[in-house]
Amino acid sequence: MTYRTLNQHYQEKFGCKVYKLALDGGFTCPNRDGTLGTGGCVFCSARGGGEFAEGGESLRDQLARARDRVRSKNRNGKYIAYFQAFTNTYGPVERLEALYRAAMEPEDVVGLAIGTRPDCLEAPVVALLEKLNRIKPVSVELGLQTVHEKTIRYIRRGYVNQVYLDAVARLKQAGIEVVTHIILGLPGETMEMAAETTRQAVAAGTDGVKFHLLHVLTGTDLEQDYRAGKFRCLELEEYAQWLKVCLAVLPPEVVVHRITGDGAKRDLVAPLWSADKKRVLNYLNRYLAQS
Repeated sequence: MTYRTLNQHYQEKFGCKVYKLALDGGFTCPNRDGTLGTGGCVFCSARGGGEFAEGGESLRDQLARARDRVRSKNRNGKYIAYFQAFTNTYGPVERLEALYRAAMEPEDVVGLAIGTRPDCLEAPVVALLEKLNRIKPVSVELGLQTVHEKTIRYIRRGYVNQVYLDAVARLKQAGIEVVTHIILGLPGETMEMAAETTRQAVAAGTDGVKFHLLHVLTGTDLEQDYRAGKFRCLELEEYAQWLKVCLAVLPPEVVVHRITGDGAKRDLVAPLWSADKKRVLNYLNRYLAQS
């Protein structure tokens, strides 16, 4: 099975291999600060999905540390500044512009990626992204996870599907590249339900997809349900089958940014097999190559 990889996309767009520098802009989330709720999504850790992002430092220092982590693998020295933790468009537009411009300013940063929620993209924010996209390429990553109402309520996502559809449409109209996050193996879902989520993301116009394995992190509400035996996590072989079915839905132009997602080993409760990232990726790549 073939699909369009992120490496292929970056090679064509920038002419070289490009690495993302994961950053923490000091944001929170409307699902945590009381606007929508206080507990966040059931799977979300205290780091707000930014387990591998730098943090606790100035943006300049975060960029420097993130560069150091991948410098030995990145001979070309080109990077994407990636605001990963929490909801990175949730704040005054003046603050957003200052942060984004600071992250884009270094010469070796060739683009900006912003992780956020579809319900945190008001018109002034989209206008700002459109303006910055004229300077360096900007992409926005949206946490859809699923399109199925029962699951949406369970994970406490906090917005209806139409909000996602509207956000994609407005971003595309502004010329912004859109990447959609989808979780495979959510409690109560089937493989076909995950494929349907993928179909709807494609129909909405997403340019890329990040597929994530449902994994359980310590301190989350999901951990409580897992330990209570309310659901089980996929085995590696099952996940490979789900992934294959979802990839088959994608047209050739849609970029696959991730074929799995993993949590920090120190916080991982389940599935434990996901902690061996090299083994997992090798298995998935072999499985897909044989399909």
